[in-house]
Amino acid sequence: MSRLVKKTLALLIGSDNPADFMKLPKGRPFKAITERELIQLESEIGRELFGAVPSGHRREFFNLDPHTWIWYEEYLDANGNKQSTTTRYELQEKGVLKAQDGARYSYIEGEELDNLLIAINMYFEQVARKIYKRDPSTGKKLL
Repeated sequence: MSRLVKKTLALLIGSDNPADFMKLPKGRPFKAITERELIQLESEIGRELFGAVPSGHRREFFNLDPHTWIWYEEYLDANGNKQSTTTRYELQEKGVLKAQDGARYSYIEGEELDNLLIAINMYFEQVARKIYKRDPSTGKKLL
C-alpha cells in the first residue's frame, strides 16, 4: 500500500490499517477518492503557499511521494506562447537535489533550502487541517 494511501487512511479513520475501514459506522458518508484526486486537493493548498497565483498563470506544488516534491508553473509570455517550468525536489541523505525541467541537477542550499523547508512545513500543516481535518502535531481529529 502506498505511503499516500496509508497517510490518507490514518487521517480519515485514525488508522492506516485497511481492515479498520470496515469497522466504520454504517451510514457515514465516504466517497472513494483516488491518489491523483488527493494530490489535486493538496496541490490547491500548495499553489497558494507562495502568494496569490497571477492571472493567466497555473501553479502546482505538491508532495508526490515520501522523498519527492513537485513545483510546476505555467503561463503565457508576452508573445502569447505557453511557457512552463517543472522543478522536482528530491530529499536525499546528502541534501535536497533540485532537478529543473529534467536537465539541470544541483543540491540546493541557503535561502532556497530554507524556503523549501518552510513551504513543506506549511504544506503539511495546512493540508492536515484543511483536507484531513486533523491537528498536524498530534494527528487527532479537529473539533
